[in-house]
Order: sequence, then structure tokens, then C-alpha cells
Amino acid sequence: MIPNPVKIAAPAILLAPVAVPILQGLTGIAVVGLGLFAAGTIVSKTVKAFTGSQQPLIRKDEYPAD
Repeated sequence: MIPNPVKIAAPAILLAPVAVPILQGLTGIAVVGLGLFAAGTIVSKTVKAFTGSQQPLIRKDEYPAD
């Protein structure tokens, strides 16, 4: 039996005006996240280049030897 097209199309018509702002919001979150990731990578590489250490944020003299 073929379902009634109105029952199928009605939810799509109701959600269509909401879909575009949601999609733009998700895209904005992705762009901001990518920007934060890139900024963190640049800061990490810059600190590593200036200190010459493989792990610039961990100081070996602060931890006792095992």
C-alpha cells in the first residue's frame, strides 16, 4: 500500500524553515573549532621552536626521578 504523500511531506515542510539556521549553526561551530585547533597547533609549535624541548610544558626538574 502506498502511504499518503501528505503524511510524508508535512514534517518536511514544517522542518524546512528550521533546517537552514541549524545547518548554519553547525557550520559555524565547525569553523570555530577548526580555528581553535589551528591556533593551538601554531602556539604549540612556536613554544617548541623557542624552547627546543619536545615537551615544553613539562619540566623534568619538577618531578622526582623514579
